[in-house]
Amino acid sequence: MDYRINEIIDRIKTLEEELEAEFEKKREEFHLIIEEKRVRFAREVVEQQRRLKTGALRYVMEAQPLAILSAPIIYSGFIVFLFLDVFITTYQAICFPVYGIPKVRRRDYLVFDREDLPYLNVIEKFNCFYCSYANGLAAYLREVAARTEQFWCPIKHARRILAPHPRYNRFFEYGDAESFRKGLERLRGDYERNSKNGKNHKAGKE
Repeated sequence: MDYRINEIIDRIKTLEEELEAEFEKKREEFHLIIEEKRVRFAREVVEQQRRLKTGALRYVMEAQPLAILSAPIIYSGFIVFLFLDVFITTYQAICFPVYGIPKVRRRDYLVFDREDLPYLNVIEKFNCFYCSYANGLAAYLREVAARTEQFWCPIKHARRILAPHPRYNRFFEYGDAESFRKGLERLRGDYERNSKNGKNHKAGKE
């Protein structure tokens, strides 16, 4: 059974690699140049995209009144996100080295590159920053929580859960006490297979 599950997981990874290759072809189609920290387009592409840009004033004037009224509630989420960000980073900085758990690289999950898109106005760019931060932070939290779970309680649930984290498939089956006791220490020391981009980030390094 375990062999069959691992075989399926390997096939999924292969499909993910093929999907990434297709995304790379799409980037080439848009003449996209990805540098270390910035994304650039060919000049003719930039000029074409700027013609599709909606000015910030027009953007606000055409917005629904309820959208404008709800904006302060949405943006207030920044306060929660900042506190959560500080907590996650402090949590793993203090706790992970104690247990030998490799720390999660925050920069792998928080990516801000939509401000390079010429067809977005300043409000749209700010909205994209908000969404990038919120979802990137959620992914960052998920990986920190997943590594914590892998150390303390790598046991699958009896019931199916929606969208489990990538480490979950390697957890022990519900009720398999023998495998849990025999393999817990081994699994606690093996974070490499599910590390982002296949890297094994050493504890104590950001």
